[in-house]
Amino acid sequence: MIDRDLLLRATAALIAAPSENPPDDTRAVAEVARHFLQAIPGVVVTEHTKEEPVCNVVAVLRGARPGKRLVLSGHLDTYPAGDAARWTVPPFAATIRGDRLYGRGAADMKGGIAAAIAALAALAEHSDFAGELVLALAGDEESMGVAGTQFLLDTVPEVRGDVALVPDAGSPAVIRFGEKGLVWLDLEAAGRAAHGAHVHRGDNAAERLIEAVRRVLALRDRPVDVPASIREAIAAARPVSEPLGGAGEADTLGRITVNLGTIAAGISPNLVPDRATAGLDIRLPPGVTTAEIIAAAGAAIAHLPGVGLAVRAAWEPTVTDPAHPLFATLRRAAAPVLGSEPVLNLRVGASDARLFRLAGIPAAVFGPTPYGMGGADEYVLIPELIAVAETLEAAARDILGG
Repeated sequence: MIDRDLLLRATAALIAAPSENPPDDTRAVAEVARHFLQAIPGVVVTEHTKEEPVCNVVAVLRGARPGKRLVLSGHLDTYPAGDAARWTVPPFAATIRGDRLYGRGAADMKGGIAAAIAALAALAEHSDFAGELVLALAGDEESMGVAGTQFLLDTVPEVRGDVALVPDAGSPAVIRFGEKGLVWLDLEAAGRAAHGAHVHRGDNAAERLIEAVRRVLALRDRPVDVPASIREAIAAARPVSEPLGGAGEADTLGRITVNLGTIAAGISPNLVPDRATAGLDIRLPPGVTTAEIIAAAGAAIAHLPGVGLAVRAAWEPTVTDPAHPLFATLRRAAAPVLGSEPVLNLRVGASDARLFRLAGIPAAVFGPTPYGMGGADEYVLIPELIAVAETLEAAARDILGG
């Protein structure tokens, strides 16, 4: 049975240890997590670091006999809190108002980590299960996980489980079986500087960049043959998922999106800029590869003078078959807690679950609903946090035969 006091104490203590990314220093919050984990009988805790100050923690609870290995994965880093004056509560005080628990990371995802710790503690009380329950807590998720979960998968054998559950921000009403891929592109245009009144003497890099950006934005209209099983899952989940994810979520999940995130050029209105840059975030559904998108972007700007393209990051779309037993187990575990079975859907944003899928490990995201994620007054609903913890415990007992 979930210890609700432990759940709330762990959430509050994790929030009180700032771990904003940047700078991605997770040493203090890792120490908090280690404190709670080492208090659980039978749990073996180790720390792993690829590069300071990103500290990762792995906890292993072994059952009474051989069996499967279930990995619960969480990220210790958070978005920056931003201007504290925009918050109505201190961002790191874990303030409770009614059924809301406020603080940076409350939903994304220190609450989810606390739920996993509480589930681990509950299983430790009756360790008559088979196999192993592993909790992998990593930094670096907000910057793609290279020094966090990917490092753990590459170097810590216990993190490679039979299945993985990620209690990251989402909603208990929706289990995520996959997520879109991403490509981050940097565009740069070169020109020739001149006085703004003498445009005939210069070549405007900003104007060249604008045309390049326009052509890359047009990739939004590129058709994608999303696999039928995924299209059907998105459609079936829509009545439940879209009110939570926002109007248009279903459409966004099934098509290519392009976001112009940064753009810079020039130093004065009366000068022709000789350099201009832009950064774009492209998200792609299953049915198209990052190589196709990168090639299409390159072809779109190929004949523009003075314009170049660089790929900052690229990750393929990842999917665990919705028919995998993991999802039936999760739905079965959640139904008595929530009063109904969650639906299955893709996730719009990236999570560390993709790294498990890329490693060949079936993975699901199941966590509390985020409110104010990335902005001021982030909070999580305490009843949802309890529901996530109880579902994780029940699913773990089912998977491990406890």
